[in-house]
Amino acid sequence: MEIISKFLVSVILFSSTLITCLNALSVNYYHQTCPGAESTVAKYVKKGLLNDRTVPAALLRMHFHDCFIRGCDGSVLLDSKGGNQAEKDGPPNISLHAFYVIDHAKKEIEEKCPGVVSCADILALAARDSVALSGGPTWDVPNGRKDGRISKGNDTRQLPFPTFNITQLQQSFSQRGLAVDDLVALSGGHTLGFSHCSSFQNRIHNFNEKTDVDPSLNPTFAASLRQVCPVHNKVNNAGSFLDSTPTVFDNAYYKLLLQGKSIFSSDQALLTTSTTKALVTKYASNQQEFFEGFVKSMIKMSSIGGGGTEIRLNCRVVN
Repeated sequence: MEIISKFLVSVILFSSTLITCLNALSVNYYHQTCPGAESTVAKYVKKGLLNDRTVPAALLRMHFHDCFIRGCDGSVLLDSKGGNQAEKDGPPNISLHAFYVIDHAKKEIEEKCPGVVSCADILALAARDSVALSGGPTWDVPNGRKDGRISKGNDTRQLPFPTFNITQLQQSFSQRGLAVDDLVALSGGHTLGFSHCSSFQNRIHNFNEKTDVDPSLNPTFAASLRQVCPVHNKVNNAGSFLDSTPTVFDNAYYKLLLQGKSIFSSDQALLTTSTTKALVTKYASNQQEFFEGFVKSMIKMSSIGGGGTEIRLNCRVVN
């Protein structure tokens, strides 16, 4: 679905003014130096999608996890080396995949425009394309990020956890310059993807001293989750899709949330304040409103300043 042109123009003007630590981001950043960069990234995201329907969810999550640690500097793409465990091997990131999409896009771009396009920008573009190719909105991505040289697995503890309550979520987002409306809009990214049992066991087994199951869960939905994820689950890949249309970017996530059919505690937390609940209700009833809110918040999140200083020639290693 296309975003209304008037809104898109305002978003472009807004995004052009956002500043990273070292330089301004611009939607025209590569128009002269590497005009084919965006189409090359889109080509490989599409190839990845045709090969594996989970690729868009993976790339969107990868970008989110990159920006929430040290800013959007591509540090999540670096491989562990020697005694250093990189971000991608930290506990919350072990399930990240589809790094090959970034690798393939980077290789072709380097052949056409050597040393020009950062890995951090490629990941930001890939996240946008993942949303658009899944039926969601598109937008102009401000570029000009530099790649970081530091990636530490322990830093992944800074990521918001699926067990967070609303206070913890607001604090996590606020520390990165993101507001409550950004929290609710970006949570809509859960319309794509899959979760392993470990991320929501707390809601379906031993919830508290009084009840085994989170009472905010729809009973039938909770029973289905308990069947897939028994208390002594032995199946490593067991889990649940995050909404009823896990490969389509739509507003089903919000509709299910209001029905007590959300997966994470952090999803349910969005209904615990009047402000966040009002936004959930608005997005559940109007998909266009969600798309517009998501685009604005994605541009804001994607512009979180990083400490990058170089253009990596290989996204997996520093120069």
